[in-house]
Amino acid sequence: MNPLIKMFLIFAKIGTFTLGGGYAMIPLIQKEVVEKNKWIEEEEFIDIIALSQTVPGALAINASTYIGYRLFGIWGGIIGCLGTMLPSVIIILIVATFFTQFQKISLIQAIFKGIRPAVVALILVAVIKLSKSIPTNRLYILWILTSVIGISVFHIHPILIIIFSGILGYKLFKGDKDHGSDC
Repeated sequence: MNPLIKMFLIFAKIGTFTLGGGYAMIPLIQKEVVEKNKWIEEEEFIDIIALSQTVPGALAINASTYIGYRLFGIWGGIIGCLGTMLPSVIIILIVATFFTQFQKISLIQAIFKGIRPAVVALILVAVIKLSKSIPTNRLYILWILTSVIGISVFHIHPILIIIFSGILGYKLFKGDKDHGSDC
């Protein structure tokens, strides 16, 4: 099978069957791109997710575009983006056509209430998988806790946390090939 078609089908499958947006897609993208097809390494995947969060746009679309570009150039970026986006566009058009008519039906409300915990579970799986690649030393744990507190308690915008973390990482680890594993 043509690699571009294979990548399109993988991202289209992820885009079709993942409810909950970009964060819920992370574990599925990671499984397909890193584990199953071994197109990129785990560390690079984490960097792609971080980069995808810092630029405008939806996380999963940014990530699939970058992955496609990284693997197959400009056409790969376009195909990766379309694969992720097209199913959502088609589904939302269908849902929007009928949802207002059916949203008050108790069966539909019950289905959506049942889907919510699954979406939270997908996001938690992404957090757990991504956290495995972070060294478990005091500096990183403090860094994570400070970031969580900054966002949730002091309402610091996540982009500011990412920018600050990038600057801090540069200051602490420039020239360090081990990326601070001895901290």
